[in-house]
Amino acid sequence: MRRRQRRLACAAIVVLVAGFAIAPVLLSHDAYSYVDYARLGVVHGLDPYVHPPAAAPADPAYGQVEWIGSTSAYGPLFTLATYPLARLQVALAVAALKIAAGLAVLGIAVLVARLAPVRGVSPLPAAAFVALNPLVLIHVVGGAHNDGLAMLLATIGIAAMLSAREASAGAGFVAAAAIKAPAAIAAPFALVSATRIRHSPHQGGVNVGNAGRSPRFLLIGAAVSAVIIGAAAFAAFGWNWVDALGLAGENQDRASHMSVPITFARIAGLDATAVRAGALVLYAALFIYLLAWTWRGNDWLRAAAWASLGLLLATAWLLPWYLIWALPLVALSRDRPLQLLTLALTAYQLPARMPL
Repeated sequence: MRRRQRRLACAAIVVLVAGFAIAPVLLSHDAYSYVDYARLGVVHGLDPYVHPPAAAPADPAYGQVEWIGSTSAYGPLFTLATYPLARLQVALAVAALKIAAGLAVLGIAVLVARLAPVRGVSPLPAAAFVALNPLVLIHVVGGAHNDGLAMLLATIGIAAMLSAREASAGAGFVAAAAIKAPAAIAAPFALVSATRIRHSPHQGGVNVGNAGRSPRFLLIGAAVSAVIIGAAAFAAFGWNWVDALGLAGENQDRASHMSVPITFARIAGLDATAVRAGALVLYAALFIYLLAWTWRGNDWLRAAAWASLGLLLATAWLLPWYLIWALPLVALSRDRPLQLLTLALTAYQLPARMPL
């Protein structure tokens, strides 16, 4: 009976993810921006980190782009990975992005299920926690957002770290950041865990991920990955891709209607700018505390999970597909209050971007 239930649950995950992957693009047109930026570089010979979609208004992807005056805010690894799509028809290129998003989510679910026993977590519920989250299905898969690909690389880094392959972990974290920087939020906690002197790699009979050899391997892997990706990015874009980091940081100057700080300011009748600044100060304090907590020998992955969810709670620019930044870490955190808080944030974000 249990085997049958597991098979049914696995089938449900695959069927639902596949269904959203083959459906039309849902709610967001960011996938068309991905294609347009690729076509700017390949078809029009324009650097997408310098020229916005408005520089080529006759392009067939342009009509579906929402941010026509914005240059690319995505990492160079993702931009280069989308370049082959520029030679496809726009509809086929978007379909390829949707399939890639679906496969990325399934890949994360598989990795989480494989890591779950090491963490003392039941595999199937952990995988379902990620793959069956409605925000993941509707927005990450349905909207073909690149956050799934970024978190797949980050989860590969986490898996490598938990299996004492620190060099691969460092490479995975850097690759994740080269798609979207917040995806690599676990990296500093992994580094602190690898750096501190351990007296025992196990706590309570369960491997909590503190075992490892040396931070040197993690840093070497990260450095090699950074050099390779950086060299490819420089060859394609010069140093213009660095501007994308600034564009991502400028999001904190924006405010989404359903971000937690902005909602709190609206309900309490407070100044939104002051609340937003206060939220970031509180998050910085939390981040430092979690690093210190990890240094004292506690579970680095649990700390990273709290840091990832804390970022979502503190940011003034919160979009529903960002929730996948936290889901794999929270699923493996062995922290029930954290998981319940994540589900509450999921429920709160469900109406966001919905045409209700």
